[in-house]
Amino acid sequence: MSKILFLTTSHNYNDDRIFYHQAKELKSHGYEVKICSLYTDFQGSIDGIEVEAYGILDHSINEKQKKLQEVCDRFQPDCMICSEPLAVVAAKNIKKEKKISIIYDITEWYPSMRMVEKYPSYLKLLHAVKFFLIQLYAGYLSTHFIFGENTKKFPLAYIFPFKKSILLPYFPDDRYIHTHIKKLEPGKITLCYTGQMSEEKGIGNFFKAIDQLRKKRPNLEIDILLIGGTRKEKDQIYFDNQLAMYNWSNIRIEKPASFETFTQTYASADICFDLREHNYENDHCLPIKIFYYAASGKPVIYTNLKATRQHVEVSKFGFLVNPEDSGAIADIILNYIDHPERYDEHAYNARMEYEKKYNWNMIRDIFVDFVKKALH
Repeated sequence: MSKILFLTTSHNYNDDRIFYHQAKELKSHGYEVKICSLYTDFQGSIDGIEVEAYGILDHSINEKQKKLQEVCDRFQPDCMICSEPLAVVAAKNIKKEKKISIIYDITEWYPSMRMVEKYPSYLKLLHAVKFFLIQLYAGYLSTHFIFGENTKKFPLAYIFPFKKSILLPYFPDDRYIHTHIKKLEPGKITLCYTGQMSEEKGIGNFFKAIDQLRKKRPNLEIDILLIGGTRKEKDQIYFDNQLAMYNWSNIRIEKPASFETFTQTYASADICFDLREHNYENDHCLPIKIFYYAASGKPVIYTNLKATRQHVEVSKFGFLVNPEDSGAIADIILNYIDHPERYDEHAYNARMEYEKKYNWNMIRDIFVDFVKKALH
């Protein structure tokens, strides 16, 4: 059977999209599948999928490219699925030698703000242009495109319109979903935030909304569930300052869970939030946990982003908001509390919308057929 190689520089080898959905799906169809990641160290086999991963994320571009090329030479794939421009560039030699396809799976906004934030202000634009040109080069080298969102089709889908492509959203496989549809308890609410505890991702907006809620309904018992952590020192400082500022006693902080158990960790939540900042990059990036919250039967309150509006009919099971309007967000929560039948409707709708529109079963064959055609 054909050999498929996943190459990624910045995703872990057990990334939910790469490992748990795409690689496992191809393995179930009889393909020999291997994942090479430069995020963390691991060499071995998991569920029949070979993994060769190295923790060299902070090494030079030349070192990383050389490592990816070595893996390509050893494995001799019949098709490659790459997640970043550097992975595509590293695959170009074996593509030319064997005349095989490179599928570029575009799930990140490129270049992102975090890629240029380390440079002085007067150099940010220069480096942004440089990274943009590298993205174009990766598009040129690729033979096929997979787009995670419509909003990430620019610019490659427009510059290379004749290359085969599909839209493959981040829909969950039901085997990883723990559904827990709740009824609101009178006088009590549990609010949940998961992911990076940073200003940009909206932890501050989340706390502001809760502060407003406490002021509007002082006798309401509010439990706060936080699942995740910080990645940078500045984020840890910001998060610590937020905790010190509000100094609430009913905050439970859990470490990030494994992908298989993620939906179990927030089972006690009544409402799940994503109040990230509204900026150009975020506007084009879909916060993918919304599909997992829906599958779990959780109403959501999310920042009103273009990507979210395009891909999810949120009004069926939640609200899109201005993340900085803490008073309006508090009023939405109070509306659920004062009208529990509305909460029940949204909790039920969340699961139904997932079953009808947002599950992996609906797109798995599209993905496999696309790879199958790329092999010929």
